Amino acid sequence: MANLKREDRRHKQKSNDQRTPFEKDRDRILYSSAFQRLAGITQIVRAGEADVFHTRQQHSIKVAQIGRRLAQHLKKTQADEARHWGLDEEVVEAACLAHDLGHPPFGHVGEKVLHDLVQDHGQSGGFEGNAQSFRILTKLAVRLPDDTEPGLDLTRATLNATLKYPWMWQKTGKASRKWSAYKSEKEDFDFAREGFADNERSLEADLMDWCDDVAYSVHDLEDFQRCNAIPWANIFEDPSDVIAHAAQAQGAANEKNRKRLTKVWEELAIGMSKFETLLLSRYDGSREQREQLRRMTSDFIGKFIVAPKLNKPDSAKNITIDPRSRDEVDLLKQITRDYIISSPTLMAQQRGQREVLTKLYEILKAEAKSGKTPNWLPVRLQYLRDLSEEDDARFVCDCISSLTESETVRLHARLTGTTAGSVLDPIVR
Repeated sequence: MANLKREDRRHKQKSNDQRTPFEKDRDRILYSSAFQRLAGITQIVRAGEADVFHTRQQHSIKVAQIGRRLAQHLKKTQADEARHWGLDEEVVEAACLAHDLGHPPFGHVGEKVLHDLVQDHGQSGGFEGNAQSFRILTKLAVRLPDDTEPGLDLTRATLNATLKYPWMWQKTGKASRKWSAYKSEKEDFDFAREGFADNERSLEADLMDWCDDVAYSVHDLEDFQRCNAIPWANIFEDPSDVIAHAAQAQGAANEKNRKRLTKVWEELAIGMSKFETLLLSRYDGSREQREQLRRMTSDFIGKFIVAPKLNKPDSAKNITIDPRSRDEVDLLKQITRDYIISSPTLMAQQRGQREVLTKLYEILKAEAKSGKTPNWLPVRLQYLRDLSEEDDARFVCDCISSLTESETVRLHARLTGTTAGSVLDPIVR
């Protein structure tokens, strides 16, 4: 695709400053209120529970840092291929910053609750965090007072790079489980996808997805190591469950797959043995432990950041990721799933979060019928009514997914009478 087309904006807002079009995209996302909101959104453990845990914003910043360094590495080591595929580090970083903007309060739990509530109502299908991110970028985000068009008006390349699942919602099949655009954003989706075949991701989208997995696999282990929540001695002694579950998550839980992952784990465990004093003793925050934790994190990211290679121009796919690195990332992610995400304490917390979101959705939906705006709705959310296209369910989802988790809890408490609060204290600022 020609660079000129990659740099096109759908609404062609003009600006006279020193930045390239892709640099502007990156800055618009970074300064958006949607990105600021991510500081109050769960990564795995509820935002605000303890300073040790990554928020969704901290995760996004690290994904973006990995993305920029990976793109720079590829441009340096595979200059010809990078030029052919049109690789730009600003586009990669922008997509990484934007990839989680649409996550509702309480992360994936909130995503599932809203999808279950909305999928049989309204015009646009269910709720999906990736599709909500695209809706924020193209329609909901507020930028400048003199803008006449909605959203951040990003370039075609950056919009396309955010499409991890480059298809729109459908009621059945693969697209019914994950997708990156609602019907309401079809024109923006078509603009972003010009020149690309169905389901074909751009290079920058592929790199963003890999960087997301790398950051997730490494920094979540770092968080829970500090909390002494991962029983490394048990895992090293008997990794069979982690391996079996990782094979299942890859969609091929057969004997051949398990044998391959077993070999990868054995080699991975040998490499981690140099951090034995960190992993097999109780973490107390000593300088030595902190140095080892930083070194382990750095080693992993340094290895994974060079795993993707650009393919030749005549290839059907733009990148190939080293299979062993892919397996290592999947195994590290599985440890978090097995020992943190499935823990009874977290699941009990998530049950309460589902109750809060369900009740808040029901109250909003009941009082937003027929295009109405509830008179108690915080002022910051009222403009969303004009962007809902008379789709009440979509309006309610837009409102809820614009809140931080603390704002969600406060609004729910005020509306259900759990706490009266103060009339002088705005719920949402």
